[in-house]
Amino acid sequence: MAVAEPNAAYLRTQVETASPGQLIVLLYDGAIRFMHRAIEGFDIGNPSESIETINNNLLRAQDIIAELTACLDMEAGGEIAANLFRLYEYMHHRLTHANVKKTAEPIREIVALMEDLKEAWTEVSLQERTDATPVRGLCLAS
Repeated sequence: MAVAEPNAAYLRTQVETASPGQLIVLLYDGAIRFMHRAIEGFDIGNPSESIETINNNLLRAQDIIAELTACLDMEAGGEIAANLFRLYEYMHHRLTHANVKKTAEPIREIVALMEDLKEAWTEVSLQERTDATPVRGLCLAS
């Protein structure tokens, strides 16, 4: 348990000191990590453990995507928020399909999309720090 506490403290500090853009990047990191764990679940020899690993990790990734969706401000975010909403809905749908059918391909597709979006959010986050201009309407900013 001693190892988990320093990791939890580090994560808590990281979240508490992050800008809105950095928080979004952290959410993407988490979703990507859970999807990679789900993909690894396909290689587990024990069928019930494999199914449980895939299911639990896809549900966690979907929870993050649902949070990203819920925090969009469609009015302030305009067309970008609307496009992200549609994309998040698609991602959620594809991960549901992957979980029901127990197939890895949709997960790989969504990982690639999330990695591209994470890269874009990383750039936004860097600009947010240098310009002191917060992200508005797209998540976690007021």
